[in-house]
Amino acid sequence: MAPGTNSGAAHPVSSTGQKIEDVMEKKVVSDASAYIRSYTAKRGRNAQLAELGVTESRSFTAEEALKENLIDAVISDVQGIIDRYDGKEIRRFDDRPVTLQLRGASIQTFEMTGRQKILSRVLDPNVALILALAGLLGVYVEVTHPGLILPGVIGSISFILALFAFNMLPVNWAGAALILLAIVLFVLEATITSHGILATGGVAAMIAGGLMLVEGPIPQLRVRLSTTLAVAFPVAIITVVLVRLVYVSHRRKSITGEQGMLGESGVATTDIHDGGKVFVHGEYWNASSQKPIPADARVRVVKVEGLKVEVEEE
Repeated sequence: MAPGTNSGAAHPVSSTGQKIEDVMEKKVVSDASAYIRSYTAKRGRNAQLAELGVTESRSFTAEEALKENLIDAVISDVQGIIDRYDGKEIRRFDDRPVTLQLRGASIQTFEMTGRQKILSRVLDPNVALILALAGLLGVYVEVTHPGLILPGVIGSISFILALFAFNMLPVNWAGAALILLAIVLFVLEATITSHGILATGGVAAMIAGGLMLVEGPIPQLRVRLSTTLAVAFPVAIITVVLVRLVYVSHRRKSITGEQGMLGESGVATTDIHDGGKVFVHGEYWNASSQKPIPADARVRVVKVEGLKVEVEEE
């Protein structure tokens, strides 16, 4: 093993992320335990300790594995392997002795393809969580501000990549539900006066949901606390601000068309009852009123019917 690495935590899990039925789990664990015992015993390793990596998901550092006779050595590079094992005699599983001839052997390095590098990054649970939230925000901005295009394109791509990653990772749907609840609370915070209670609850729900989202068997396949903290607060602020802007714009009085005329003040240029004229909004309008209004009186528009307005005296 290389320094700083660990081995073990080999308890069988479902590739779909779903829980294995109890009877089937016992069969799978029993089969994996028998395999690891036969394999390690044949190599003269600590079979009992290796079995715990399957039955109890025990994990061992490189130093612990060396001390407990699970491995031969801790070596940091390929040249170290060559120096240590060149000329060493080993026995294959059919008991044939073989002497390793490593000195002068060619070393071939297989790098990941560009596609594999991209997908390996996407499958990082921390990156997947960021992509999912960025995708939701991008799509929301595009829906509320049609025509921007860029947020919609970036958001759609990010969200699809996140779905790909979550399809491959062992996702805990309770964590996903908490993240959706957090977004709902952020939206409510923008429309209801809660003095920050809803936003605080949303941040707490998003942090808890992020930590629970991926149930990986090793720390590298789980969302880190630093990631959840780094995304929870910015997402809370951005969501509340965006929703608040949309909410306020919908409540704001229209300043154009018929709706923009309602409530506007003006001056009666003639006597008004069944007919007359008023000067409103920089324009002369035909007007009528329920009660007679004398010329030069201040009036307010209460109704718009085509090119005619109904007014009342202020």
